[in-house]
Amino acid sequence: MERYDYLIVGSGLFGATFAYRAKKAGKRCLVIDKRPYLGGNVYCESIEGINVHKYGAHIFHTNNKEVWDFVNSIVEFNRYTNCPVANYKGKLYNLPFNMNTFAQMWGVRTPAEAQAKIDEQKAEAIASLNGKEPQNLEEQALTLVGKDIFFTLIKEYTEKQWGRKCTELPAFIIKRLPVRMVFDNNYFNDRYQGIPIGGYNKLIDGLLDGIDTVTNVDYFKLRSVQRLEDDGSFTIDPFDAEFPSINYKNLVYTGAIDEYYDFKFGKLDWRTVTFKTRIENTPNYQGNAVVNYTSHNEPFTRVIEHKHFEMFGQEVYDCPKTVVSEEYSTEYKEGMEPYYPVNDNKNNTLAEKYRELAAREKNVIFGGRLAQYRYYDMAPVIEQVLALKGI
Repeated sequence: MERYDYLIVGSGLFGATFAYRAKKAGKRCLVIDKRPYLGGNVYCESIEGINVHKYGAHIFHTNNKEVWDFVNSIVEFNRYTNCPVANYKGKLYNLPFNMNTFAQMWGVRTPAEAQAKIDEQKAEAIASLNGKEPQNLEEQALTLVGKDIFFTLIKEYTEKQWGRKCTELPAFIIKRLPVRMVFDNNYFNDRYQGIPIGGYNKLIDGLLDGIDTVTNVDYFKLRSVQRLEDDGSFTIDPFDAEFPSINYKNLVYTGAIDEYYDFKFGKLDWRTVTFKTRIENTPNYQGNAVVNYTSHNEPFTRVIEHKHFEMFGQEVYDCPKTVVSEEYSTEYKEGMEPYYPVNDNKNNTLAEKYRELAAREKNVIFGGRLAQYRYYDMAPVIEQVLALKGI
């Protein structure tokens, strides 16, 4: 029988980073994943010599030097800077909202001219509320940036993302919209950003080096046959020919929190995304890693050209083909991969009930986006693990 200090459910960033830290502390870990490969949503698939982000664009960014130094100690990161472009009915705009965007939209040349245009449209939106607070996302956004930016770059894109009209979404979702009065297309304000050289699989492989892992394993099937020992540990007898008999003391769980509790209070809602990926017989399809499509004319929310995450300059043309993915946002259904928590009052209230149960668990750590029902970028997930005491 194999004995472990930790059974870690899920090999994404939380699970892999936890396993790395635990191994450094002299603990023995087994990492299991229901997918046929390791890495969770940062897994990359090699197609035509290009690292394809199978579960959507993942761009690492942080202001935390400790986190940046940590990931670079596993694999060196490149200099990729996220500068997405928006396509609205064939016209291109730079993102985030900055002086390039305003020059493209209004022909303004100075920050003062841009600010005056925004202030004029904000005042118009605020006046239309007759002293009332914004009641939905549309009203809130109009008071923040005005009608031109909202109707061109926010409204239809947001409706595709959420599958709901902006007038049906709560105002608190969009309490602020960053507006930059400089010619700067860098989407993030963080000091550090980049992509692992060689792709995210290099990061996951480095984190899990020397750690026992098993793929194609459903934790809930294991749980159904485990038994509690007198010392508080758990034993799982052979699950199938591929899985050994194991004993473990502690659990790290990164799956959906409502599923862990057998949906005791009901099911949480999720948004998910699907992808249509294809090879294009050209070295450079759209000239940018990410192009957002902000009108309803296209059913997809964005197109990702994966080579631009890691290939620059002549490297783009040395690779004769390219891989692009159309990204579609949709409501989660059974059997799909949950991606994003639905940030409304109903789901937040339900999630808090599950979190209260989780907080009372002994020897169980709930980590990551699914297990906490909170949206996290990659760096904060790693930051959480680095901050854990007593591993």
